[in-house]
Amino acid sequence: MRKGPLLRKRAHTATGADQVLPPWLRAQSINVTRHAAALRPFKREEFGSGPAAPSEGHIQVVNQLITKLRRGLLKMSEQVHDSIAIASEKPTSLRLQTVVTRKDKAHRWVQGIEKIWDFYFELFGQRQGKYGDWLLSCDRIAMDCYQAAYTGLGVARSVPAPPPFCYMKTGFAPATIRRGVPLRKLGKQFNPFPLVQLPYHRLVNPWTLGAVMHEVSHNLQSDLGLNKDLPRQLGLRLLKGDLGRFVSSVWVRWNREMFADMSALLLGGPEVVGSLMDVIGRAPRAVVSFNRRGPHPTPYLRLLISAEMLRRMGFKTEAEQYARAWTRIYPNPSAGTIPKKVMATFPRACALAVDTMCYQPFPSLGNKSLSEVIRFEKKDQKMIEESARRVAAGVDPGIIPERYLIGAARIALNKRMARPGVITKNFYMELVRR
Repeated sequence: MRKGPLLRKRAHTATGADQVLPPWLRAQSINVTRHAAALRPFKREEFGSGPAAPSEGHIQVVNQLITKLRRGLLKMSEQVHDSIAIASEKPTSLRLQTVVTRKDKAHRWVQGIEKIWDFYFELFGQRQGKYGDWLLSCDRIAMDCYQAAYTGLGVARSVPAPPPFCYMKTGFAPATIRRGVPLRKLGKQFNPFPLVQLPYHRLVNPWTLGAVMHEVSHNLQSDLGLNKDLPRQLGLRLLKGDLGRFVSSVWVRWNREMFADMSALLLGGPEVVGSLMDVIGRAPRAVVSFNRRGPHPTPYLRLLISAEMLRRMGFKTEAEQYARAWTRIYPNPSAGTIPKKVMATFPRACALAVDTMCYQPFPSLGNKSLSEVIRFEKKDQKMIEESARRVAAGVDPGIIPERYLIGAARIALNKRMARPGVITKNFYMELVRR
């Protein structure tokens, strides 16, 4: 019996599928294998051999993350290979759909690992370019901040590792990503070490890098175990001071950003306030606008909080100078949206908040206060002032801590001890040399 046209067409189609499917299935097996092989751990030498290259510790923890995820991909790859082998023997629709379903699952896993791989590849790759020395310099400042905090504790704590890692990204303001925080860009995987994000315009003007100490201080608050104790003690202190629930809740919401400002002042001294003014000195409307959900103190009040901290640190003259300059720029805060209760209670609330954060003991600090753990006195400022002259002249500033060089650069700029380009060159040259 002769086959009809429809049967002949189906037979022809089946024969055509037999020509396409075997090589296609083989290609899927190869693709999955090569995907897994390509997402391999990093090697330190591929990002340069100089001191600016990522440390062995940074490479190791990222590789541990990639290796852990890669194990899952390899298991999925085996499942894809098994389903391909079965489908190759007898390519039924059901078996072929099992292949593409497992392949799709493996592909999504590949995309997730690629995001993580690309993220760290870009960060580490920045160290190979001409900005590597700048980022290395900021790493050393961040490391110095950690060393100052941990050596001043009243009790031994486990030493966090790896240290903070700085990278450059376009944008208006610096930022940080804390250790152990799940990142959306990493597929909710935990970030293995503190990241400090710095805009190019900050790096090119090193006297504005007080932001490094601010961002590192966010990480110190977490690593030192102050995330819960500090806002709890702050809220209780303000409530006991009869400041009311609303005002107390506002200051508690500000605790992380305020802590970072206070800690940065203890780490770097009065010149850090100049760096803060660089950030928050904006159009009047923005400076006196109150954000009911924002974590930052309202800019107008934020500078005055730092002035109060300077006063407590013993720098009364500098505190008054900054406060007067600030209120001359912004003489009418009532034109903004700061609640009347917040403004009326500000002097007392500010004093209590500064005292609670920086001058009261915390168990996690070994029953020391933050100002006892990180000490900054007038003798430290004298060191910074002397180093300013040396940085301007291109002379070895000596044993001054790395973090103090930011204040030295700012003093050199403000007092016109050298051209901005010379100060920048000497600043980075000294930090790279160490």
